[in-house]
Amino acid sequence: MGKLQVFEITLNNNKTVYSPGESVSGILKISTAQPIQCKEIKVNCQGFCGVTSKSNDTDWTEEEQYFSSSVSIADKGTLKDGEHSFPFKFLLPAAAPTSFEGPYGQIIYRVRAFIDTPRFAKDYKIEKPFSMTNTVNLNEIPGIQEPSSSSVTKNFSYMLVKNGTVELKAKTNMRGYIAGEIIKVFAEIENKSEKSTGHVVASLMQKITYNTKKPTNDLRSVAEVEGPGVKGGQKTEWKEQIIVPPLQLSSLTDGNLIQICYYIQVYLKYPEVSLTLPIYIGSVAVDPTQPPPSRTGPPMPAPRNNPTPAPAPSPVAAPAESAPQTLPPRTTPKPAPKPRPRSSYTSPSAPPSDLYPELPGVANYSEEMPKSPLHGSQTPVSPNAFSYAPGLSFKQKPSSLGPSAPPLSSSTIPQDTNQMSSPASLPPNNRSSAYPHELPPPYEDGCNI
Repeated sequence: MGKLQVFEITLNNNKTVYSPGESVSGILKISTAQPIQCKEIKVNCQGFCGVTSKSNDTDWTEEEQYFSSSVSIADKGTLKDGEHSFPFKFLLPAAAPTSFEGPYGQIIYRVRAFIDTPRFAKDYKIEKPFSMTNTVNLNEIPGIQEPSSSSVTKNFSYMLVKNGTVELKAKTNMRGYIAGEIIKVFAEIENKSEKSTGHVVASLMQKITYNTKKPTNDLRSVAEVEGPGVKGGQKTEWKEQIIVPPLQLSSLTDGNLIQICYYIQVYLKYPEVSLTLPIYIGSVAVDPTQPPPSRTGPPMPAPRNNPTPAPAPSPVAAPAESAPQTLPPRTTPKPAPKPRPRSSYTSPSAPPSDLYPELPGVANYSEEMPKSPLHGSQTPVSPNAFSYAPGLSFKQKPSSLGPSAPPLSSSTIPQDTNQMSSPASLPPNNRSSAYPHELPPPYEDGCNI
């Protein structure tokens, strides 16, 4: 190495496997035969993930850095000849995935040391890798104690004529396991044909997804067991066990460049029918004595304190004796107040139709004003807005009628129905005018005659 004889990193206690939250400490040893001019000597601790679309390629297409910490142990100056020791210490973050190495990506943790020299001089660097082991507590996964089950039905034909159906049902005893535990697989096969099926197979599958612009899936069978087929027209129950080997832990969060998941695949070799049972591989075994975690869902809205609305009335009317006494009696809405006249005299209103049914135009009055032939486009107005009834004429006396005049009595209304139809009390008939050259007078002027 020329001037540099020893340049190495030694971790305390020669420890190579760490857990999140621990500290990485060690010593950087440097031995030189001659003085070395340097700008800086630093140590870096780094954790990152790199993936690629080519197998066994370290030119990463995508990178993801988990943490990177550096410490400067020597400033600009001259490193004298001889042996030198520089201690260092780094704290690992609490959330960091487990180390991984695959054909399309890696999760790497390492400690690196650099000696930066002046321009046109040779730089020196060295690195020391270590492993990170994260913890996956299976008891924190909702529904982990429940079995993972599925079923599928397959229609197939044989001998170019006959048709058959095969129904496959399978389940596991639970959904989470650690290395060394046994996965119990239960399968039920019903062959509704005359043809025997092929062997039934249960495999523990590992699926690794490398998330690049075009994701790459690496699928392989970790363990496998096989059983006999089912003859035509028979139904068989099949039970088998799979021992979990040491495996990478399942990924519980989305968005990472490398995702690892596991499932049990149960299938028949003939006809080609299969189903999958998702499971988790963790580091803390499932404890049946612990209560399962609650499933998280959208928050429910808080109940309002509004009173409960009364139920809708039944289409069949109930008798009056059975009516509830708590309901208030229904009252007739009050009529709108009459507009105050601008004049100081109060004009009498039209008499009610129930008191004088013999008056024409009053007894048959309902909601709309009778339209005049010349004013058919006028908007109907409520009778309460008028101070007189159509067809009636009242003479107002300033001395007798005032703001405090009493309402009209029956003696002031003529009882003879023939008098109501007299020419003097009706509006003039403009159509029989003797002067067709002139325009007829307005309707308001005719009423005031």
